[in-house]
Amino acid sequence: APPAEAGEEPLLRGIFEISKRSCDVVLSARRLRWSPILPESPTGDSSMVLQAQEEIIEMKDVFSVKLKRRRFVGQKKGGTLLGITIFKCLNKEENKLTDCAIHLNNLSEDHCHSWFRHLKEILNGFQNRPKSLKVFVNPSSHKREATHVYYEKVAPLFKLADIKTDVTVTEYEGHALSVLKECELQAFDGVVCVGGDGSVSEVAHGLLLKAQIDAGKDTDYIPMPVRAPVPLGVIPAGTTNILAHTLYGIKHAVTATLHIIMGHIQPVDVCTFSTPSKLLRFGFSAMFGFGARTLALAEKHRWMPSNQRKDFAFIKTLADLKPEECELSFLPLQIPQENSHENDSKKKEKMKKKSSKDQWHKIQGHFLNVSIMAIPCLCSMAPRGLAPNTRLNNGSMALIVVQNTSRTEFIKHLKRYTSVKNQFNFPFVETYTVQEVKVQPRLKSGLDAKENTSLNAASAEGNHPWNIDGDLMEEAAEVHVRVHPQLINLYGVNTDDLESSQATCNCI
Repeated sequence: APPAEAGEEPLLRGIFEISKRSCDVVLSARRLRWSPILPESPTGDSSMVLQAQEEIIEMKDVFSVKLKRRRFVGQKKGGTLLGITIFKCLNKEENKLTDCAIHLNNLSEDHCHSWFRHLKEILNGFQNRPKSLKVFVNPSSHKREATHVYYEKVAPLFKLADIKTDVTVTEYEGHALSVLKECELQAFDGVVCVGGDGSVSEVAHGLLLKAQIDAGKDTDYIPMPVRAPVPLGVIPAGTTNILAHTLYGIKHAVTATLHIIMGHIQPVDVCTFSTPSKLLRFGFSAMFGFGARTLALAEKHRWMPSNQRKDFAFIKTLADLKPEECELSFLPLQIPQENSHENDSKKKEKMKKKSSKDQWHKIQGHFLNVSIMAIPCLCSMAPRGLAPNTRLNNGSMALIVVQNTSRTEFIKHLKRYTSVKNQFNFPFVETYTVQEVKVQPRLKSGLDAKENTSLNAASAEGNHPWNIDGDLMEEAAEVHVRVHPQLINLYGVNTDDLESSQATCNCI
């Protein structure tokens, strides 16, 4: 026999009935394999043997194993042992994950308990799989479906995987943030948010802010933030769910839940948004101009259902299309010359020298929209992403600047996001790959300011709206955006790799 690969030495071998057939089952650290036991043909005919199809399950795809018992109505404990049930995670089409059960039937208590112990031991050996999670559910996100999504779809899977949960159903904006500030994060393996982009953004901000507080950092000014100590899981239950789309390639609560249970971890870049005097927040993406004005107007009409509110705000802002006058300064990303002999600290020194003051670029003008994005920002409206040229963790941001142009041309640019055509291939759109950006709005004077106040965007104090991860922030001063490579781990996979790793699998 060929030498067994690592993890392939048989740990157990036994007989179980699977799909009503007696099977010879072998367990190794990496795989569970079985094949039907066939009666020997009296004539020695070998054609029967060909039907003995071996089935294999990779143990890394298994997320739970339970003893299967028959119980009477109302009976909580005990019952007749029937065998073992194994729950595995399946890859369906279009990045969708789903769970399925395989029943290994055998009435022997000793036999089943021995197998159960070994299977549990293998599962407990997988790194990154959470045992305990802090969960935030935003009951008011999109059609108020988050509570239903959590208790109907997510919680049963967490329970099946023996994950302990501590659930906070948020009651007001900022609730998750105040809970996280007091939370003992070391008690949990991860934090999970069930809601839309706004809720996720608040939880991510709270998680990172708590990390800085625990590290004894001054939270007013954080040039070098520390990483989040635990991963963040995102269960989509909002209107747009940009982060979930970017992580899973799909809005699907079960897929998101299974990525969390399986401990699939993806490091992600995060931005800090600051004024010269204080940190405003941590976030993944921001818009200034059209994208922010639209949000500001939608927020004023919260009494409308969310989809109507967004459509109304979009159309109204488009009708009142006005450029923002501002100055943009940015530090382009310096690609270090590859020199394999240099160690990391030397490379960092080079990077520091390169990022000296004279590297800053400035552009002034009238801009319809400015997007600053550390992640690609996929959503159903923009399947390739709002910033398709950046990645989840390449340490850079995409700066997309739309200069003043006619409404017709601007609409053409927006429409391209839904297609495969290049939405940046217009003379009035410029894209840059950057490490830092400063946005300094020019204040309007006299009559202009009055008209502007009545319109929507800048209030009397001259505050300008910002859309940070779907959350509205109003700020008068210059806003400084910095990217921090791989500052947080998110549960999920890198959607850049999704298409290539589409494994298909048939369930029993």
